[in-house]
Amino acid sequence: MILKLCEPQVFLLNEEQDSASWEWYLERRGLVLQFLNSNLSLHHLQHHQSKVELLKKCYFYLEIEPKHVNVRDQNHVMHRTDILQLIDTYQFQRMKKVGKTQTEIQLSLLTELLKQLERGQEELSCYVKASDTITFLSLWDLIMQRLSKLSEFMETLLSLQVPGKLYVKHCLVSHADLRGITLPNIRLSLCTKKPLIFDREESFAHKNWAKLKWFTENQEPHLEQYELHIKLLTNGRQTEVGYGRTQAVTSNTCVVQNLHPGRSYEFTIRRSHTDTLVCERWYDSITLKTKTNAVEDTDGSSCALE
Repeated sequence: MILKLCEPQVFLLNEEQDSASWEWYLERRGLVLQFLNSNLSLHHLQHHQSKVELLKKCYFYLEIEPKHVNVRDQNHVMHRTDILQLIDTYQFQRMKKVGKTQTEIQLSLLTELLKQLERGQEELSCYVKASDTITFLSLWDLIMQRLSKLSEFMETLLSLQVPGKLYVKHCLVSHADLRGITLPNIRLSLCTKKPLIFDREESFAHKNWAKLKWFTENQEPHLEQYELHIKLLTNGRQTEVGYGRTQAVTSNTCVVQNLHPGRSYEFTIRRSHTDTLVCERWYDSITLKTKTNAVEDTDGSSCALE
């Protein structure tokens, strides 16, 4: 008789527990879904993937602050001087190596962090889709650890996308060159410039010349000196005349003359090397084939109009 009186209470207790478990499940599952739809959304990860891929193609430079200082010459007259003229060459080259190492480590870490975030996205999605209520709640401590770790990964990823400062351990300027002048603290950091990319629609070749055009993603307002490398593709016959040459260009377009008709040329555009260049890992190339005499004759009227 006692057992029969207790049965409704046990049933009611189970219902309350099931209801509470379901509410906990919905609340915690919602937290995971919110994280998956914001920081770990596929669109968000693809955006960071594109930024990292672009960063890998960038040119890395040492940036020195201040860029100019006032120094006294032998006649005790003050002059404004470029800081690079005062920095010890050996120490400067050493800092460039440090900068290159830091850049390579940074790019490797970014690649690994993206892999970890993509793996975490798949793992959390699996928990949400495949787990029943009891299994999901039993794994909640593990899920929370993954959420915390993935949040740390995302914060590190964001911080590494901006090149950082370099720690200057040794004195970069000899005190003998200062003649009693006290220099401000010299600060070194890494900065980037976007890669140069050929405009495939605006670049073309005719019989004995080719027109090339390139751009950067951010459309730089000031043009620099670039290096255009021209290579005649000869199936390995490097002794052929005109096999390769380099042309300095201060523009975003160039017309290359004295090409052979009916031949394939590989054109490569890159930024000119400077004293502060630390690392370059990628540059764009395009292959164009010049027209033969017969094709040029048929196109002559349209070329004249252009």
